[in-house]
Amino acid sequence: MDIFSIKERILAGGSITPDEAYRLAEQLDEGQLREQLYEAAAEITAKFGPRKFDSCSIINARSGRCPEDCKWCAQSASYPTSVNIYPLVNHDVCMDMADRNSRAGIGRFSLVTSGRAVTGHTLDTICEYYSELNRKGDIYLCASMGLLEDEAMRRLHEAGVKRYHCNLETSRSFFPSLCSTHTQEDKHTTIARARKAGMEICCGGIIGMGESMRQRVEFALDLREVDPVSIPLNVLHPIPGTPLEQMPPLTDNEILDTVAIFRLVHPRVIIRFAGGRDRISPEAQRQALRIGVNGAIMGDLLTTVGAQIRQDKEMIEECGYEF
Repeated sequence: MDIFSIKERILAGGSITPDEAYRLAEQLDEGQLREQLYEAAAEITAKFGPRKFDSCSIINARSGRCPEDCKWCAQSASYPTSVNIYPLVNHDVCMDMADRNSRAGIGRFSLVTSGRAVTGHTLDTICEYYSELNRKGDIYLCASMGLLEDEAMRRLHEAGVKRYHCNLETSRSFFPSLCSTHTQEDKHTTIARARKAGMEICCGGIIGMGESMRQRVEFALDLREVDPVSIPLNVLHPIPGTPLEQMPPLTDNEILDTVAIFRLVHPRVIIRFAGGRDRISPEAQRQALRIGVNGAIMGDLLTTVGAQIRQDKEMIEECGYEF
């Protein structure tokens, strides 16, 4: 397969075709193709990606008792996990977390809530939190609050939220085997509502849930329809009690192959390390930063602990990015 021609076409402003992406994934174990893919992805990242690393942080603002049955999720009420369960965090906790992340130099802050959607008094309170954070003006505001209606999206945007996060999670062909309580069409509708309200879109998902490499390529191509500014890539962290608790880990090569192909499919999008980085070797993390990853969720994550911010900064700067 002629990786050089594909790379040159992308560098000139063109794109990889679906057929090329699928054939590339099928042939990666042949000869030097994997090494050529990584070098092509590194060149594309260097040309189109910003040298300033795109950092963000989240607070698990409402945890547990989610009625959705997503098989990967510790917060689903369908599964006997040991996740913490609590209602919306109070004002001081939210403001303190935002302030600590801002002082650490993190560029974005998002409230993330369990459940199908945020409504009623909880939405009122969240909008108050965002309005206060927006008045302070020292961190960029994002939100991840499920399958919201138009009015809720409008209110979040008016309160200062600039970016909405809603993951497709996986490919169109694989998603129905992982969740029965909502569909990817529900997610596309939510994304359209957020965009209509004036927000940017952050949309990605999780690899390592039992999907094939071909389905990871399908997932990357599906995301072209969404056209997000940011693609968070999580590596499954199997949670005891969930149906995926025994899922075997991906190899470093499987993760790096995915990152590189995502970079060829999405030359200009921020590809963001998210959950599961503890399942990737330090060497592979550095390679991922070279061949495609130019953003990350930093600090504590939803139900697992993320890498420490100081350690992340050191690695990011060692790999040639500005923080």
